[in-house]
Amino acid sequence: MKQEVIKELSTNDLRERLEEEKTQLLRLKLNHAVSPIENPHQMREYKRTVARILTEMSKREKDAQSK
Repeated sequence: MKQEVIKELSTNDLRERLEEEKTQLLRLKLNHAVSPIENPHQMREYKRTVARILTEMSKREKDAQSK
């Protein structure tokens, strides 16, 4: 997910999306532990998406506190 798309989402949508991405990452990790997955770069993409969402959420919190 691109940063531009993340910025457009509302805070509630970000929370929902964060849970979805974390769940997908967990499933992917478990599947990879059982048998190697075809494309291990998917895990990297999920991790990056989670980090982007968390960064945007902390930025919004910081902006809300400064106002």
